[in-house]
Amino acid sequence: MNFIIISSKQDTAGKNIFNKLKEYPELNCHLIEEDSIYAENIDKKFPAGNFFIFATKHKSQEARKTFSIHAPGNFKKAELGGQDSKICFTSSLFLKHLFQVLNQEAKNSDYEVTMEVTHHGPYLNKPCCFIEIGTTEKQWKDEEAGKIIARTIKKAINSFESNKEKEKWKAAIGIGSPHYCPNFNKIQLNSEYAISHIIPSYVFPITLETLKEAIEKTQEKVEIAILDWKGMKGEERQETIKLLNQLNLPYKKTSDIEKPFL
Repeated sequence: MNFIIISSKQDTAGKNIFNKLKEYPELNCHLIEEDSIYAENIDKKFPAGNFFIFATKHKSQEARKTFSIHAPGNFKKAELGGQDSKICFTSSLFLKHLFQVLNQEAKNSDYEVTMEVTHHGPYLNKPCCFIEIGTTEKQWKDEEAGKIIARTIKKAINSFESNKEKEKWKAAIGIGSPHYCPNFNKIQLNSEYAISHIIPSYVFPITLETLKEAIEKTQEKVEIAILDWKGMKGEERQETIKLLNQLNLPYKKTSDIEKPFL
């Protein structure tokens, strides 16, 4: 894949990461004027790219030290960039690979490594993902954090094609988690399943179109849906299973995926 890395001049963490990425001149990095989440159709400005990595800040009311990864898009109303009820293409295999590399690179730091559900803009037609430093100005300016993210991006890009493990991975979508995804984190790190889009519990009730969007916007053929069973109410579980049956898509509970992938 031809990776394009995007950061914003309006983003403290983005500028931090961009400055560290300068150490790797072989990477295709761009510092744009607009905020990343509003960089609609940025792929049209860089037509040679076929996967876009947005390196940005993560902002939250919770003052947590985090490194996070997620796919962009909106399952409901677009309140922070993007389009209503539209999500972006992403790769389940690359997201899993990137998450694993990030965990390796951050193991000696005091930052929590987590996936997030699919959320916010921008909207583009090329596959993409976000990798972020959270959640306050202090972390956004943390030079060591910037180095960790830059190293992660470099190593993930350089080792993705040669990663033979990915031939055994099965593409999946996640359903029903909170915004941070502790149960899906474990699966992404230690199982055979590679999770692309995660539909959070806070966008319920979901529709058939919601599920189709998550499946169709995954580059690889989705083989299974994984349900965060305890994160869903009884009627939500029943309706989700009904919709998955209509799509002939098998499902498993997160609690049923226990054995590490060897």
